[in-house]
Amino acid sequence: MNHFLRTLCLAFLLLLTACGTTETSSSSKQGASTSPLHTEEAEKHKSTVPAEVIRVIDGDTIKVNVNNKEETVRFLLVDTPESVHPTKPIQPFGPEASQLTKKLLTGKKVELELDVSERDKYGRLLAYVYVDGKSVQEELLKKGLARVAYVFAPNTKYVDRYRKIERAAREKGIGIWSLENYVQEDGFHPKKEAKQPKEPLETEDHPSGCNIKGNISTHGDKIYHVPGGRYYRITKPEQWFCTVKEAERAGFRRSAE
Repeated sequence: MNHFLRTLCLAFLLLLTACGTTETSSSSKQGASTSPLHTEEAEKHKSTVPAEVIRVIDGDTIKVNVNNKEETVRFLLVDTPESVHPTKPIQPFGPEASQLTKKLLTGKKVELELDVSERDKYGRLLAYVYVDGKSVQEELLKKGLARVAYVFAPNTKYVDRYRKIERAAREKGIGIWSLENYVQEDGFHPKKEAKQPKEPLETEDHPSGCNIKGNISTHGDKIYHVPGGRYYRITKPEQWFCTVKEAERAGFRRSAE
């Protein structure tokens, strides 16, 4: 009888141990399945910083509030023409770039994605900026209001993507790409405005009454400029036209101003 009781107690203890092991294993699995670590969403969340835009300085620089601290943010991998530089004049398409950034970001909450090096030599945050799910850098590049620039390792995460978007805008000849030799490796170089007589001279190159300028860019884009246009005076004509229809029949399109 004592042997029977000992056997029964031992069996009962073994059963309790098995149940406890199963419960612990189940709890461990459940904990692993709900852990936020190492998931794609968690990695994305960790790489961005929420901020609130205080004001837009120009096309590629903004002031934001991050954790109750004011920071200046410089957009990574893009450069827009100057519109508020203390030592440089306003450059063509600088105001347009600034206006687009203001339209996208004024009063908005944004996400700042940092790369490897977080600040430049001026102490500004370097970031990819997103608003309403859109990349601000990409919007500027799409509309021809920025060039890909300041490509310094290790902050090169999206450089190939940005260059593809830049190339599409350049091929369309829009914005900064509508001006011949304006965009160069070291920045923007608008042609100096030459003094011109008030009345057009009647010459072989400039027939009387034919004052529409036809210009062909280095990329082969045919663009015409009419008197009063923003870039008319600084454009060097390669062909003159008497009417808009004449210019368009020759394969030229109007300057985007």
